[in-house]
Amino acid sequence: MTREARTGHEVEAVAFDMDGVLIDSRSVIENAWRDVAHRHGRVLAPEEAERYVHGRTGAETVGMLFPEHTDAARAAIWKEVDTVEEEAAYPFVPGADLMTAKLSRCGVPLALVTSSWPRKIENALGRRGLLSLFPEQVTRDDVTRGKPHPDPYLTAARRLNIDPARLLVFEDSVSGVESAVAAGATCVGIGGGELIDAGAVATAGDFTTLSLAVAGTDVLIEGLDAAIRIVVREVSGHG
Repeated sequence: MTREARTGHEVEAVAFDMDGVLIDSRSVIENAWRDVAHRHGRVLAPEEAERYVHGRTGAETVGMLFPEHTDAARAAIWKEVDTVEEEAAYPFVPGADLMTAKLSRCGVPLALVTSSWPRKIENALGRRGLLSLFPEQVTRDDVTRGKPHPDPYLTAARRLNIDPARLLVFEDSVSGVESAVAAGATCVGIGGGELIDAGAVATAGDFTTLSLAVAGTDVLIEGLDAAIRIVVREVSGHG
């Protein structure tokens, strides 16, 4: 690895996106929007899914796909997609449940920062016991501007009582990475090289290639082309 690739990053808390990072939901989301859009006379091209769907709120997506529709018509379309997503079964991204549990046991403050909404979050994480690991949760209902704007991660940093520059973010979409970087956070992409282009310091296919090493009271994330140290404070503000 080059010296540049191993640049060190010191953080105090970790934020996780949900869709595509904790749960493998990309195909469910994309197919839901494609099927619903088709029923309403709109063909969703593959490249449009990445640009308009992944990492964005439903309000943004429906507005971009159906700009000529009335507010009421867009709301009805959005509700159709929400219903599909609220009832779907989602597997964990490999290693995501173990990684979050280990970080929590090490005393690392965690936040969930997602463009999803409470009913879907409860279906995907709450029923399986993972939601309780995140003392702070920022959903689409908590911000006026969603990803790729910095607002979601600025909100998470404020709730965690840390400087955004001391926040590590795991994201899988270009808009999500752009949101984290715009907030000043360090971002690791779960996915391919396009996330590096968007500003991620490193990428991983999933969490099975990563491991944690304890160094005194700190935690090191190993398996990345970037050195990341999580400084664990004795009093994090979250029990």
